Amino acid sequence: MALRLPPAPFRHPSAPQPTTMKTHFLSKSSSSPRLAKFSVRNASSDSSRKANLSIFLLVMKVKEKLEKDHFSLPTGKNGRDDEDMILWYLKDRRFSVEEAISKLTKTIKWRHEFGVSELTEESVRRVYATGKSYVHDSLDVNGRPVLVVVPAKHTPDMFDRIEDERLCVFLLEKAISRLPEGKEEILGIFDLRGFGTKNADLKFLTFFFEVLYYHYPQRVGQVLFIDAPYIFQPIWQLAKPLIKHYASLARFCSVEDVRKEYFTESTVPPSFRN
Repeated sequence: MALRLPPAPFRHPSAPQPTTMKTHFLSKSSSSPRLAKFSVRNASSDSSRKANLSIFLLVMKVKEKLEKDHFSLPTGKNGRDDEDMILWYLKDRRFSVEEAISKLTKTIKWRHEFGVSELTEESVRRVYATGKSYVHDSLDVNGRPVLVVVPAKHTPDMFDRIEDERLCVFLLEKAISRLPEGKEEILGIFDLRGFGTKNADLKFLTFFFEVLYYHYPQRVGQVLFIDAPYIFQPIWQLAKPLIKHYASLARFCSVEDVRKEYFTESTVPPSFRN
C-alpha cells in the first residue's frame, strides 16, 4: 500500500495541495533489503524533504517493530503493515513511536475481534431498519460525510447491545469510506427532537465516543446535538467526563442552524427540511 506523506508542517486537509512525485528509499525488511515506494508531496526546501524523510523513517520503524514484536497481528488493509494507518496513528500520537505502537496494536486486535471487516448491510439489517442511524447521501458544505443518529428511535435493550454496536461501527466505516480526496474528518449529527427518558442510553453513548477515541482517532471533526431537550442535559453532564476531549467537539444547535450553516437547499437531510 502506497504511503502518502504531506509536507512539513502538515497542511490542513482543506488547504491547496501541491503536486506529488514518487520518491524511493532503501529500507530493511525482516529478511533482506528491499526498495520501498511511497508518494511524497513535492517539497521546495531541504527542510521539507528532510522532514518527509524523517516521517517515512518513523513509519518504517513502527512497521518493523510491529512485525518483530507483534507478528501474530493481521496484515493488509488496517493491519500491522498498513503504512497509511501507521502514519495516521503516528500523527495522532504526535509521532511518538511507542505510543503509536501501543494504540495501533489495540486497534488492530479490536478490529479483528470485533469482526469489522466482516460487517455488511445484511449483518446489520435488522437494527438499521429502525432508522435510528444512517449515513446521509450528501456531504456537508465542508465536504465531510455525515453520520446522522436519531436517538428518539432508539430503545435500550430492544436489541442485543452488540447489534447496536455493530451498526455503529458499520456506519462509521461507511462514512469514512466516503471521504473525498484530501478530506480526513466526518460530521456527526444527533437529532434529539422527540428524545425522552425511554431513549436514554449512557452506555451506548459512551461506547460511541470510546470507539472514536481509541479506534477512529481524529476522524470526527464535529458533533452536533440538534434541539436537545432539557432531559438530555443531565445525561450529557454524566457523559462528558467519560468521552474525554471529544466533548469539546460538541455543538448544541437548532435545525435552522444545520440548514443554514452545514448544507445547501439541495443537500440538507430530508428530516431537516422545512
